[in-house]
Amino acid sequence: MDITAVTVGIPVRDLIAATAWYRAALDLDEPDLEPLEGLVEFDLGRVWLQLARDPEHAGSAGVSVNLSVTDAAAEHARFAGLGLDVSDIQRFEGVVEFFELTDPDGNKLGFVTELS
Repeated sequence: MDITAVTVGIPVRDLIAATAWYRAALDLDEPDLEPLEGLVEFDLGRVWLQLARDPEHAGSAGVSVNLSVTDAAAEHARFAGLGLDVSDIQRFEGVVEFFELTDPDGNKLGFVTELS
């Protein structure tokens, strides 16, 4: 198997509001693609982030998204400064720092910095 890309799909209640929230939270430009009505996609480099209007499944457990960042503590501070819902930072010495950012639909995005 030769995997060439990964797309993470997140169900949201209100696509316009979710798009604005993700753009502000992750400092993104306009969506790279809007392939279908009710669907937008952002090219994050090695991963595509796809927001899909799906009110019935928004915020459901089971979606697991973890994004590796250079400095989890700095991102945590930035999100908190924006008034966004972030968990406490968990530090596993010599392994990782990790926290979760919760979007308005209840979806959780993990942010990880490897400490090794």
